[in-house]
Amino acid sequence: MFKGSLVALITPFRDGKVDERAFQDLVEWHVQEGTHGLVPCGTTGESPTLSHDEHKRVVELCVEAAARRIPVIAGSGSNSTDEAIDLTRHARDAGADGALIVTPYYNKPTQEGLFQHFKAIGTAVDIPILVYNIPGRSVVDISVETMARIAKLPNIVGVKESTGDVSRITKHRLAIGPSFVQLSGEDYLALSQMAAGADGCISVTANVAPRQLSQMHLACQRGDFAAARAIHERLAPLHEALFVETSPGPVKFAASLLGKSTAEIRLPLVEPGDATREKVKAAMIHAGILN
Repeated sequence: MFKGSLVALITPFRDGKVDERAFQDLVEWHVQEGTHGLVPCGTTGESPTLSHDEHKRVVELCVEAAARRIPVIAGSGSNSTDEAIDLTRHARDAGADGALIVTPYYNKPTQEGLFQHFKAIGTAVDIPILVYNIPGRSVVDISVETMARIAKLPNIVGVKESTGDVSRITKHRLAIGPSFVQLSGEDYLALSQMAAGADGCISVTANVAPRQLSQMHLACQRGDFAAARAIHERLAPLHEALFVETSPGPVKFAASLLGKSTAEIRLPLVEPGDATREKVKAAMIHAGILN
């Protein structure tokens, strides 16, 4: 259903406001560069500091610009189940092809609470849903056993796997089956996870290296892991540099070097320091995407 290189889209700002023209130009660029799917309003899109109106508008802009050429999976998670249902309903009504719903953060729900959260959303909204499991941001981790329960719920089709545990891909395949979509959430591990059976990656690096990552995933799909590894090694320093400071600060700076966005980011995050900027520039030169 969803596979390949999907980009966790940044949200360009200008003078503190969403730059709608830059955002839609960014979507068009991704379509032309071969990106296989678009994910607006995730962590990389600064969803925690978008107002609800901005969040919904960005989803609408993405769907409009994509024009059904590649799928749009709208971030619509929240630590409030009712709020997540509202955002997911909007994503469906706006024409998104799917929804990405992060595990509730700060509340620290139990495994049963996690199950009931996704049950409520999947039952309330008829749209393909990807669970976003990222304990490094949300503190809670969905166990393999709970994920197997969640996978049986209405409209739950897969997971964005961001635990950093490559073995989860195999464990999920054994517990749930190969039809459950598994997308890596970590650029540096994506190749390893693809080799283990993942279907693709929701990528931060794809914001600035879309064509290279599209080619890497296509190579994986045809079983040419030597070609995929060569691309991975060229991009590896960039994967690392984009997380020297909290994302999306570094990737927005990288996008600014390509003229795709300003480097503006909303508090409490700040633009990266000089040392990080130099690492990002060097990595982009190494990857062949900046002269």
